[in-house]
Amino acid sequence: MPAPIRLRELIRTIRTARTQAEEREMIQKECAAIRSSFREEDNTYRCRNVAKLLYMHMLGYPAHFGQLECLKLIASQKFTDKRIGYLGAMLLLDERQDVHLLMTNCIKNDLNHSTQFVQGLALCTLGCMGSSEMCRDLAGEVEKLLKTSNSYLRKKAALCAVHVIRKVPELMEMFLPATKNLLNEKNHGVLHTSVVLLTEMCERSPDMLAHFRKLVPQLVRILKNLIMSGYSPEHDVSGISDPFLQVRILRLLRILGRNDDDSSEAMNDILAQVATNTETSKNVGNAILYETVLTIMDIKSESGLRVLAINILGRFLLNNDKNIRYVALTSLLKTVQTDHNAVQRHRSTIVDCLKDLDVSIKRRAMELSFALVNGNNIRGMMKELLYFLDSCEPEFKADCASGIFLAAEKYAPSKRWHIDTIMRVLTTAGSYVRDDAVPNLIQLITNSVEMHAYTVQRLYKAILGDYSQQPLVQVAAWCIGEYGDLLVSGQCEEEEPIQVTEDEVLDILESILISNMSTSVTRGYALTAIMKLSTRFTCTVNRIKKVVSIYGSSIDVELQQRAVEYNALFKKYDHMRSALLERMPVMEKVTTNGPSEIVQTNGETEPAPLETKPPPSGPQPASQANDLLDLLGGNDITPVIPTVPTSKPASAGGELLDLLGDITLTGAPAAAPTPASVPQISQPPFLLDGLSSQPLFNDITPGIPSITAYSKNGLKIEFTFERSNTNPSVTVITIQASNSTELDMTDFVFQAAVPKTFQLQLLSPSSSVVPAFNTGTITQVIKVLNPQKQQLRMRIKLTYNHKGSAMQDLAEVNNFPPQSWQ
Repeated sequence: MPAPIRLRELIRTIRTARTQAEEREMIQKECAAIRSSFREEDNTYRCRNVAKLLYMHMLGYPAHFGQLECLKLIASQKFTDKRIGYLGAMLLLDERQDVHLLMTNCIKNDLNHSTQFVQGLALCTLGCMGSSEMCRDLAGEVEKLLKTSNSYLRKKAALCAVHVIRKVPELMEMFLPATKNLLNEKNHGVLHTSVVLLTEMCERSPDMLAHFRKLVPQLVRILKNLIMSGYSPEHDVSGISDPFLQVRILRLLRILGRNDDDSSEAMNDILAQVATNTETSKNVGNAILYETVLTIMDIKSESGLRVLAINILGRFLLNNDKNIRYVALTSLLKTVQTDHNAVQRHRSTIVDCLKDLDVSIKRRAMELSFALVNGNNIRGMMKELLYFLDSCEPEFKADCASGIFLAAEKYAPSKRWHIDTIMRVLTTAGSYVRDDAVPNLIQLITNSVEMHAYTVQRLYKAILGDYSQQPLVQVAAWCIGEYGDLLVSGQCEEEEPIQVTEDEVLDILESILISNMSTSVTRGYALTAIMKLSTRFTCTVNRIKKVVSIYGSSIDVELQQRAVEYNALFKKYDHMRSALLERMPVMEKVTTNGPSEIVQTNGETEPAPLETKPPPSGPQPASQANDLLDLLGGNDITPVIPTVPTSKPASAGGELLDLLGDITLTGAPAAAPTPASVPQISQPPFLLDGLSSQPLFNDITPGIPSITAYSKNGLKIEFTFERSNTNPSVTVITIQASNSTELDMTDFVFQAAVPKTFQLQLLSPSSSVVPAFNTGTITQVIKVLNPQKQQLRMRIKLTYNHKGSAMQDLAEVNNFPPQSWQ
C-alpha cells in the first residue's frame, strides 16, 4: 500500500472543500483508507492515522473505531506513539465504555516509568478520564508521585489526586500526609495545584476543613509575598504577580474562614491589603478584586472591611466593561440585605444602570433598585422606577409593575400617594400588570374611605376615551359602580371637582361594554357597575333596566348570566335590590407575621401587625389518617363539628373525610367540607348552639382536678376542666401547651376525636407558636357534650415544626377525672 497522507496534508485538503457535502466525501474516503490500514495491522503509520482520526473527531465526525488503536499506541515503547495514544484515549474513551479498563495496567506501568514525561502523560490521562475502578487501583501510585521531589510530576499528581477524590471520596485520607508539605514548595505550579487539591478536600469533608484551618497563616504569608514581591517575568500578567495563584488562594481562604472567627480574623489584614494594593486599570486586577470581595462577604469579616468591599463593587459599576458592571450588580444584590446602608451609598450609580443598553444589566439594576427601596427614599426611588417603567422594553414591564406595587404597599407615605402611584402604573403599563393588581388596588381604594371621591374622579378622567389599559378600566368600572354618587355630586376636597351627569357616567360604562378592546372580564365589571348605579342614581333607573335587559341575550355566557340575574332583581326581588347592591364594606387584610414580631425591611426596623391568619392545615396523608383510625379502633367515632369554617379548599377536607371514613378530626383550624366535595353527614341539631351563644365561662362550677394529657420531647399538654351549671351535660376543657426546649415550636395544631356518643367542639387556639423555655403557653378551649354521662375517652393528634423538622404524634387520653363527666 502507498504511504497514507500526512496530517498536515489532510488538513489542507479538507480546508479546500467548498461545500459540506464535498468535505464529508473527503472524510469518508480518508476514513476508509484508515480502516484498511488498521485491518492490516500497519504499525508504521498507526500513529499518523490515529492523529488524523483525532482531527476528524474535532470536526464532529465519528472516530470511535480508533479506540483500540489508541490502546496499542499506549502500549508502544516509543514516546511519540504514547503521546498520541494517550491523547486519543482522553478524547475517544470515557468511563461509560468498558474498553477503558484495558489501559489500567499500561497506566500503572507508565506511572512508574523512568522518564518524567511518560509519567506525566499517564497522570494527565488518569486525571482526565479515569473511572472509579481505575482510581481505586492507581491511587497508591498517584500518592507516591505526590511525594516526589520533581516539581513537574508533583503538580500533575496533585491535579490527578483531585480527580481521584471526586471519583472515590473515601480515598481522601490517603493523600492527607502528602498534602502537608505541598505549600512549602517554591514552584508556583505546584503551589497552584496544591491549593486546588486543598480546596477540593475542604469542600468535600468537614473534618478536612477543620484540619486545614491551621494552614491559614501559611496561606496568608504566601499571598502577602505575591503582593509585595517585585517584578517577576515568569509569573507576571499585566504587572500583577501570578493572578491565577492569588485567585485560588482567595477562594481557599473563603472556604476556611466561613463560620470561623479565628480564621476570619487571621485573614482580615491581608484581604484589606489585597483590596487596596491591587491595580484596577487591567482586567486581571479586577478579577482579583472580585474574588477578594466574595471572600470578605463570605467570612466573618470586620464591618469596615465589608464597607471597603462594597465600595469596590461600586467602582465596578463605573467600569466601561459590561461584564464587570453585571458582576458588580449581581454581587450587590446578594449583599444588600446584610449590608444595606453601605449599598445605599451607591444608589445613584445603581439607578443610572437602569438606562444601560444591555438587557441583563438593566434587569439586575431593576432588581437591586427594588431591594434598596425603604421608607426614607420611597418618593425618589419610585420616581426613577416609574420613569423606567415608562421607557423600558415590554419584557420588563410586568416585573417592574409588580415591584412597584409591593414597594408602594410596604412604604407608602400616604394613602393618596399610594393610590396615585398605582394609578400611574396602570396608566403606563396596564396591559402588562399581573392579574392580582386589580383586586389589590380595589382593596386599597375600599379601605381608604376618605379618598373615595378623589379616586373615582381620577379614574373617571383616566379612562375617558381610552380603554386600552384593561386593568385600569376594570378598576375604574368597579369604583364608578361603588362610588358613582360621589362622582356626580361634585364633592372632592383634594382637587377641583368635575361636573358629571348621571347620563355621562352611564355613557362611559356603555362604551366599555361595546368597545372592541374590552375583554369579557372587563365587560362583566362594567355591567355590574351599571347595575349598582341603579341604587345610587335616581334619574336613570329606566335606562339601566334597558341596558341590563339587552345583555340578557348576549353570546357571552358570563355576561348573559349576570344580565339575567340582574333582570330578576328588577322584576321579582326589587324590594331586595337596594340591600343587595349596597356599598362594599372595608376589606380586612391579614398579615403573616406573629404577634409583636420585629421585621427588618431594607435597613429599617419596624413592628409588624398582629397575626390574624390561622396557621395552614394541609390535607393529611393516607398513612397518617389510617394510623389514627387504627389507634381509635371500632366504628363508634362521631363526626366533630368545627367551630368556624375556614377558607381552606374544599377538596382537602373531602380527601381527609374519605380517608377516615366515619371519623373527622377537628383542629384549629379545621377543614370545613362543602356539599360539592363531601356528602352531607346526617346529624342531630347542634346541641351546643345554645352554649356557643353565651359567654364562655358563665355559670361554670370549678373544682375538677387538672390532668397532664401529654408530655414528650419537651412538649407538655395539660387539661383543666369546668362544668356548666346551666347545662350539666357540657364539660369545658381548656388545654395549655408549654415547651421546655430551647427553640420555639411553630405551626402547632391540636386535633381530637371522641366516640360517637359524645359531641365535641374545638375553638380556635390563642396562637400557633409554643414559646421556648416555658416562657408562654398556647391555650385552646374544647366543649364536650356528654348526654349519657359516660366515661370520657379522647384520641389526640399533635403536629408542629421544631428545629427545622416537621413533628407529629398520636396519643390516647383515658385518665379524665370522674367529676368531668358525672
